[in-house]
Amino acid sequence: MSIRDLRLLVALCLGSALAITAVTWGPAATISQATPSTTTTPFSTPNTDSCPQKTKPPNPIDLSEVPEPGQPTPTPLAVPIPPVGGARLGECGVVIPRGAPPVPQDISATAWQVTDLDTGEVLAAKDPHGRYRPASTIKVLLATVALRNLDLNKTVTGTQEDANADGTRVGIGPGGRYTNRQLMQALIMASGNDAAHAIAAQLGGDAGAVQKMNELAKSLYALDTRTASPSGLDGPGMSTSAYDLTVLFREAMTIPLFAELIQTEEVDFPGFPKDPKDPDDKDHPGFLIANDNHLLYNYEGALGGKTGFTDDARQTFVAAAQRDGRRLVVTLLKADVRPLRPWEQAARLLDYGFALPTDSTVGKLPEIKSGSTKATAGLASPPPKDTDHEAQPAAEPGNHADTRTLLLIGGLILALALLFGARRMSRRR
Repeated sequence: MSIRDLRLLVALCLGSALAITAVTWGPAATISQATPSTTTTPFSTPNTDSCPQKTKPPNPIDLSEVPEPGQPTPTPLAVPIPPVGGARLGECGVVIPRGAPPVPQDISATAWQVTDLDTGEVLAAKDPHGRYRPASTIKVLLATVALRNLDLNKTVTGTQEDANADGTRVGIGPGGRYTNRQLMQALIMASGNDAAHAIAAQLGGDAGAVQKMNELAKSLYALDTRTASPSGLDGPGMSTSAYDLTVLFREAMTIPLFAELIQTEEVDFPGFPKDPKDPDDKDHPGFLIANDNHLLYNYEGALGGKTGFTDDARQTFVAAAQRDGRRLVVTLLKADVRPLRPWEQAARLLDYGFALPTDSTVGKLPEIKSGSTKATAGLASPPPKDTDHEAQPAAEPGNHADTRTLLLIGGLILALALLFGARRMSRRR
């Protein structure tokens, strides 16, 4: 091979390598933004016009809701008449203001709702009182109970029972020392079921915590809601609705620490000591935990929220965002990751809500006068982010797209420059 041919080959390889890197480099979040045409089967939004979940959630696909031996099977909750929030919220299909544009496409959530967080006006919904399973979004209710009843500065010791909790765990270990504030971080940011167990243990155990959660839900007129576990794991009689989940989230947002934690991106979490019974074990150092809500990283004005998933509940989601002085909350129940991920579906519905006139409404959240909160209690706002110490999100599609563009252009320029240089040197020879 001649020197000229070698130079040409090197130039083409370098340019191609950079171009390929530009095309393929990028986070998973970018891949998830593929158009619906990439799905293997045609997508259609679940139809709820016939009110299939008026009294209870869809049939379970596993045995998670079979009562323990000797325990009765819970009967469906009564359906309030008239519907809580207004007559139109008794409809089961898509509910939008008269004259409003069509709702966004590609929403796989079976039920959803968009609401003004401050006024309580429901802007749009689909099957708002249909009954579905909440999964870990019910941790919003546990957090409200815990934040109002526990000393956040108290230190508790992790147990083996905490560590053995089913489902998602943050990493609590036996003998670890955790403040209740740290447990709340693990509960809200990382959806730790081990943290839920440690918190529930201080509220009377799982049964005591569930009772307190159900009592609070009832006092808030969240009458489609019945909790069966503190963490959101499916259990006998578990139920909520898009309307109720909005009510529960709005109540939690009256607590400043809750508003702060749902917007926190990363925190340090304590480790735990080695097992004295295991000679091969070592001390487990502390580690970083991150917020699992992708809307927080990818949607301008996001205030934070809560994610959830179980095999029976499927994808569930509740989150809030602000724009031009207006704050909206969106809830999704029984969603799927196709054709869009839940946070992307939430983003489309938030955009839809922000585009509606401020006087748009199809119903309203209840005015609450309970022993734990005043009717005039203000909704908390998260503190301003510390830009000097703010943790960088795991994926920012816009930034990665810019970098990929630069790499692609740089690769092409380099290839052309090397080819031109090789040609000139060849002529000199």
